[in-house]
Amino acid sequence: MSGPALDPTFTALPYRSLGDAALSRAAELGATHADFRFERVRYQNVVARDGVLQSASDSEDLGFAVRVIHGGAWGFASGVVLTAEEAVRVAETAVAVARVAAEMTTTPVEIAPEPVYDDVTWVSSYRQDPFEVPTRDKAALLVDWTERLRTGAAVDHASAHLLQVHECKYYADLAGTRTTQQRVRLHPGFEAMGAGADAFDSMASIAPPAGRGWEYLDGGPDSWDWDAEIEQVPELLAEKLKAPSVEPGTYDLVIHPSNLWLTIHESIGHATELDRALGYEANYAGTSFATPDLLGTLQYGSPVMNVTGDRIVEHGLATVGYDDEGVATQQWDIVRDGVFVGYQLDRVMGAAMPELNDGRSNGCAYADSPGHIPIQRMANVSLQPAPDGPSTAELIGRVERGLYVVGDKSWSIDMQRFNFQFTGQRFFRISDGELVGQVRDAAYQATTTEFWNSMEAVGGPDTWLLGGAFNCGKAQPGQVAAVSHGCPTSLFRDVRILNTTEEGGH
Repeated sequence: MSGPALDPTFTALPYRSLGDAALSRAAELGATHADFRFERVRYQNVVARDGVLQSASDSEDLGFAVRVIHGGAWGFASGVVLTAEEAVRVAETAVAVARVAAEMTTTPVEIAPEPVYDDVTWVSSYRQDPFEVPTRDKAALLVDWTERLRTGAAVDHASAHLLQVHECKYYADLAGTRTTQQRVRLHPGFEAMGAGADAFDSMASIAPPAGRGWEYLDGGPDSWDWDAEIEQVPELLAEKLKAPSVEPGTYDLVIHPSNLWLTIHESIGHATELDRALGYEANYAGTSFATPDLLGTLQYGSPVMNVTGDRIVEHGLATVGYDDEGVATQQWDIVRDGVFVGYQLDRVMGAAMPELNDGRSNGCAYADSPGHIPIQRMANVSLQPAPDGPSTAELIGRVERGLYVVGDKSWSIDMQRFNFQFTGQRFFRISDGELVGQVRDAAYQATTTEFWNSMEAVGGPDTWLLGGAFNCGKAQPGQVAAVSHGCPTSLFRDVRILNTTEEGGH
């Protein structure tokens, strides 16, 4: 069975002729590099609450951009009028911007080399485009979820949401690369809320957002088990509302992927962006403790820690065939046997440290709209399972006194991605290898290297899950990108646990 085809309503748009006009004009004006990017991004968001549809909205972002290197400096401009005259004007504006920037540029821009990919196509892995499903069917599904959740005695209110994105993109540059790509992603979820005798709390779905289509919601073989989770969550919330507050101290932790993905994102994903490590991303939640002088020597974590970056994993939110600089996407090592060995790179960063990745970008450039310039963005950064590793139950069985953590919630980390604390949806107490009920008000606290060096074991492939987020922010003006993080259930020894209620009173 063949996969989905490029959307004919996109391929009918005049992006090739606009790209030819823009690139020709940039070359005439003396640009040493020029690239053209044409995008159409469609969004739909459906929200229900307490058995009622709250909102259903559609939006579209359509336009193109030209980026040049001229006089050793970057220039960028974008437009929305789809005519050859406008494409030429935008190219001229980009060159004019570069000429102004060149007066202030002390180090000429260099970009890493990349082979030419002449007229290639890539489409993400999904079965049914969610935009082809009637909005009334999506609304009915979410309304049904909230009604079923509210049958639980502890549930006072319930909400459900479904955010969908359909992204089509054409890229061309003066070197001769031309790529046309299409990807679909969605973020479904729900939350149940209730009040106990002395507490108000909530319990949300742990289903991750995914680079999938409607098949993720239809109950078939590629679907999350929504029915089972909707049945379980009201009982879990009821237990949580009655649970005792955690006793602060040192505990062993077994952390489920639905929580651990976020710790990976903040303490590894952002920390190993090379632009951040070199100080380029410093004003907006930058920089990084993982500086280049530590590469190859820093014991980032224990020997069972193996972390890869990739933009190729199936259904990954950051997965594409070619990035926004025309680079074919890849997989590479970031941490190997606990040692820090690699960074995420775009073409400028690849040129800045040519000893990495054979002097080549690893495909980490992305812009979130045609009106924004590509910047270095996070790949899918994932902790690898042990090939013959233990099950979640076996990991829990190794713990005498500890906590089993499921689901993400709030978090905090410093600008260098080193000191952090994370909470979770559900903290289950472990006593002598058995789960003995939930506790509330817990957060785990550590430094990045302390935490990952405390990891004693990673689970096997059956415990591995691809989590992630739609809303990773970076840059000024701010851009938002979707990214996935896979990981197995993992065991950590002697981690500090805070009581958040007590800490909030200090």
